[in-house]
Amino acid sequence: MARMEDLPAGERAMLENLDLPEYGETPFVSPKPLSERRIAILSTAALQRRSDKVFGQGEASYRVIPADTDPNDIIMSHASVNFDRSGFQQDLNVCFPLERLKELADDGVIGSVAQFHYTVSGAVDPRQNEDSAREIARMMLREGADTALLIPI
Repeated sequence: MARMEDLPAGERAMLENLDLPEYGETPFVSPKPLSERRIAILSTAALQRRSDKVFGQGEASYRVIPADTDPNDIIMSHASVNFDRSGFQQDLNVCFPLERLKELADDGVIGSVAQFHYTVSGAVDPRQNEDSAREIARMMLREGADTALLIPI
């Protein structure tokens, strides 16, 4: 990850002056034990299967990745000159830890792994993804996923 002081002045100024949304207080909820939860991944790494449409620049949409997808069939179309893909190229679990979740389920640490997982582009203003977020939440609920593992990239 780049440090702010290492970025060119124009890039640094743009990031320092971004209009960020404000969020109210989150209500307290007593969750069920981790060993009973069904977990789905939501990553902002703009991942998709090779056969899916590539994320276009500024595209506020999502892709669905089934849990049984071959890891070699998952590609990244995150668009940024500042984005280092070397971790992703060495280990998909850096930005999409599906194999680690399966291990946790096998060990009984978590209840189960959802059948479907989701990615959006982190290069988009989060407010543009509100419709996608609501649709993803509905799909997760339909499947019985009660926990989202958020992977911001």
